[in-house]
Amino acid sequence: MSENKTTARPRRRAAAIGASFVLGAVIGAAALWAGSGSAGSSSKGATAAGVANAGSSAEVASTAARYDAETIYKKDSPGVVDITVTERSSSDSAGSLSPFTPGSGSQQAQAEGTGFVYDKQGDIVTASHVVTGASKITVRFADGTKAAATLVGSDPSSDTAVIKVKTPAAELTPLALADSSTVEPGEGVVAIGSPFGYAESISAGIVSAVGRDIDAPNGFGIPNSIQTDAAINHGNSGGPLIDASGRVIGINVQIATDDQSSSSNNAGVGFAVPSNAVKSVADTLIAGRAVSHPYLGISVADNASGTGARVASVRAGSPASQAGLKAGDIVVSVDGQKVENADALTAFVAEHQSGETLRLTVERSASTLHISATLGTRPATATT
Repeated sequence: MSENKTTARPRRRAAAIGASFVLGAVIGAAALWAGSGSAGSSSKGATAAGVANAGSSAEVASTAARYDAETIYKKDSPGVVDITVTERSSSDSAGSLSPFTPGSGSQQAQAEGTGFVYDKQGDIVTASHVVTGASKITVRFADGTKAAATLVGSDPSSDTAVIKVKTPAAELTPLALADSSTVEPGEGVVAIGSPFGYAESISAGIVSAVGRDIDAPNGFGIPNSIQTDAAINHGNSGGPLIDASGRVIGINVQIATDDQSSSSNNAGVGFAVPSNAVKSVADTLIAGRAVSHPYLGISVADNASGTGARVASVRAGSPASQAGLKAGDIVVSVDGQKVENADALTAFVAEHQSGETLRLTVERSASTLHISATLGTRPATATT
């Protein structure tokens, strides 16, 4: 997406769920960011057949069958990996986007997360906050074998990364991706990962909501995220959220917390980056290309007095500023499509590409304006 949310109403805090360790002592993840609360529109995804990645298990990808949790685990757990990341940290590393919280002085920091096999070429998908700042990445498969991994690429804007292992194709079990735009609340899901270091753990639940907007590590938003009550905890980051047909609908990245320190564990509110976004980013990274995201340059909130998205602020020099948008404007439609709330606006923007022009209908005071804004490319962080 292109915008960051402001606090339009009381919001829960959210925390990354990569378990971190320093010199053997368990610590909380350092990268904390707020989640959001309201549902938006679903993105325009590819068809389910088009989303199944090349080299995936045909048995899982092509079937319309529904499995129980035990069967899903047997099918998919061989494709889920435990990831251990080592970082050489130092006291001058303040300001890093690393998921570690090193103390003073130089020391080894380790973090544990989860990933899943993406293709037969050894590409593995995980969360970007799991591997940020890594000097060494080790992958452990379900059968206990380990392999060194290298970072292919990372996209903080979607909290998605790809790492690669040199493992024979015959020993790899890629997981198929579902079309996340078809996911509905109430669907059964399971999560497989390494909560608190307990690798290859499975938990089950349902999709609690779709169209959530959560904050990425770089301060921008991830639209159309999936909320689930399947138990996910520290160490589950980067692991798959799987539907009843055994296909991945998202990667688990955050849990909601209800205290100021964001130190709570699972409370039944977790979030996953949708698989359509994961596929787009992963394919781009694997191809060796840079990932770009459309950028409008506003922060938004829900319109307290009705539908629409309220512009809370406009970044100087941004496409929004150049188009004439102002703080206080209410965006009520994009290209003729009604904007219900702030999350919907962010989702609409995310469906487009940099360089495309949006036709915005805006209410300003007692006037209705029609503004055209040409999208730019998102900067590295929301504060630059």
